[in-house]
Amino acid sequence: MTGEARLAAQAWEELFRTQVAIMRRLQRDPIWDRISLREYDVLFTLSGASGQRLRLRELAESSLLSQPSLSRMVERLEQDGWVRRLRDPEDGRGVLVTLTQEGAQLQKEVGRRHVEAIAHYVGGALDDAQLHELIRVTGALRAAQSGIAELPRP
Repeated sequence: MTGEARLAAQAWEELFRTQVAIMRRLQRDPIWDRISLREYDVLFTLSGASGQRLRLRELAESSLLSQPSLSRMVERLEQDGWVRRLRDPEDGRGVLVTLTQEGAQLQKEVGRRHVEAIAHYVGGALDDAQLHELIRVTGALRAAQSGIAELPRP
């Protein structure tokens, strides 16, 4: 293994383990009394969508859940009155997902508390200059992925 490969692996491990440690703390926060962190992520993603409507497959692309798991979750969120599923008028087989007023309100309410928790755990560890550097580095890493070829399969 080259020194460059070791350094990249070490950086990845540090990033991954940090994310896991913070996610575990966030998941234990008492703000998840009405909705889970994963369910909130769906509401958050919909709140940022143009027109607050996404195709189910678009929602799946921005989620860590498989499409079948996401479909079941969206069904539960619809039963709770937080999202609505609609037939896509351009593609009768497609499903659009949109927030209801109740879902948008819940997302804003939980979102405010979630941002406070993030500020506590992340902002409590890093100063402003470090936070800006973290944004710059992780943004560059994510943006570069589309230009990096897949590894060849053996």
